[in-house]
Amino acid sequence: MECRRAPRRLVEQLTLVFLLLNHVGKTVGVSSQWSWKLLLNNTGVVAMHMAVTHDNNVVIFDQTEAGPSAYRLRRQRNGRKCETRDDASCYAHSVEYNVLKNRVRALHLATDTWCSSGSFLSNGVSFRRAVTGWGREMSGIFGRVLITDVIGRNIGSSYRFGGGTLRAYISHGRTGVIVVGGRSAFSYEFVPKFSGSGGPYNLGLLHQTYERNSKGNNLYPILHLSSDGNLFIFANRDSILFDYKRHKVLKKFPRIPGDGGRSYPSTGSSVILPLDHSDNFTKVEVMVCGGAAHGSYVATRQRRYLTGLRSCGRMVITGNHHRWRMENMPGPRLMSDMLVLPTGDILIVNGAKRGCAGWNRASSPALEPYLYKPKQSAGRRFQVLKQTKISRLYHSSAVLLPDGRILVAGGNPNSRYIMRRVAHPTELRLQALVPGYMSNRFDRLRPKNVTVAYPQHSTGVKNGETFDVNFRLAAESGNLSIVAYAPPFATHSLSMNQRLLRLEYLSLESGGQGLMEAKVVAPPSINVAPPGFYMLTVVNGGIPSRSSWVKII
Repeated sequence: MECRRAPRRLVEQLTLVFLLLNHVGKTVGVSSQWSWKLLLNNTGVVAMHMAVTHDNNVVIFDQTEAGPSAYRLRRQRNGRKCETRDDASCYAHSVEYNVLKNRVRALHLATDTWCSSGSFLSNGVSFRRAVTGWGREMSGIFGRVLITDVIGRNIGSSYRFGGGTLRAYISHGRTGVIVVGGRSAFSYEFVPKFSGSGGPYNLGLLHQTYERNSKGNNLYPILHLSSDGNLFIFANRDSILFDYKRHKVLKKFPRIPGDGGRSYPSTGSSVILPLDHSDNFTKVEVMVCGGAAHGSYVATRQRRYLTGLRSCGRMVITGNHHRWRMENMPGPRLMSDMLVLPTGDILIVNGAKRGCAGWNRASSPALEPYLYKPKQSAGRRFQVLKQTKISRLYHSSAVLLPDGRILVAGGNPNSRYIMRRVAHPTELRLQALVPGYMSNRFDRLRPKNVTVAYPQHSTGVKNGETFDVNFRLAAESGNLSIVAYAPPFATHSLSMNQRLLRLEYLSLESGGQGLMEAKVVAPPSINVAPPGFYMLTVVNGGIPSRSSWVKII
């Protein structure tokens, strides 16, 4: 018996080595196998906004001002039967996508979300969504900030200009959002307001970066919460580090090199690169990619679509030395979505190559996603993935699912739902971009059955607390990591509140038959990991597991 077992073990070991060397170690081995899958031909509603909830469903919604959608209701919310086809209240403007069943159901929107922003909040018990946009009671460009739960029950509001960007904040032990900017809004405010907060407060950066002839070119400013508790704010081409508790600018960073803008309607995109326990999460590096050429907005009035920007900039915003390190994408790009993957790589998907954001202001859809590997040497970081046949222009979005796929939806450069006789019809098809590392050939390396065990008598894990992560592993690679991912609220090329944290584990023990138990340390502070639900993933030799949810309280 012993003689028969030895060759089998040897074959298994050689097979594992082959997989690691030929698929995980090489950049081409995994990325070249990425594929597209059509999930639904019609979601009924344009995915202007999209977010993954911790019950593994996805909320999709659009503005009601676009008129009738492609999801007609039998009855209005008040129970009245729908008899006319031009009544917008007889159409769904939001749906919930059931990932497991691959189908949608209608949700009710209490107000028009317009071009708004959003964020998930946590009060230690439940999650809610904050949305800025038009309120039907208001006129002109004024809107409301509505705080609702995921089924639309209004639990509070305050007036605010439409547009802007939301970012989770922590102050006086409370979780909320800070709303920055918006159309003709050069200020920020807190929702909900905490004691003595007042507001809105003037923000000089928004005045300084405003371009009157380019529709502002600083709407939807980019916000990232640094691990030191301060806020990185980027608008147009300039950025600051901002202490929102003392209303004080701490740093003015160098202007990102190159001509052209990066904020709406120029619309570049941005991420925080993965934060790591090895330096106690103290190094924070942001990345900004793409945007529109100078004068693009004016040029589109004459139906001229200028080539977008190819450049990306990376800059460490902590420490004392700040410099943009520039590199070029494989091609020009704007209106893209940037997602941080469990491997630490960055996916750039959707968007256009020419023009700018807005109704019919872009051309040449960017059909090929890019994969960016931050740890590779300069010149070898970008890879071009398999192209899609579906254009995803203005009002498209993308999110990472717990099962590892990337959900891609939306796209409507028209002011209404127009399905034919235009250059780029309203896009209602739903796709999944499937990473190469999800292939069955990597199943031996893939961690499975990941579960999270909280400390006794707890409904979550506190900052700095130790908790257990159990999973099964057929073959160890010698390179295992455990990551926590804050899923974003995606809209207008911004993945708000997105961040990936590489967590420390104190021990990794085998219980036999492939069962593993890791003692994992939660992030040390609310600035590193604001309270809420995170997707926890075990990555073995570059092959991620399906994610399980962990709640940080």
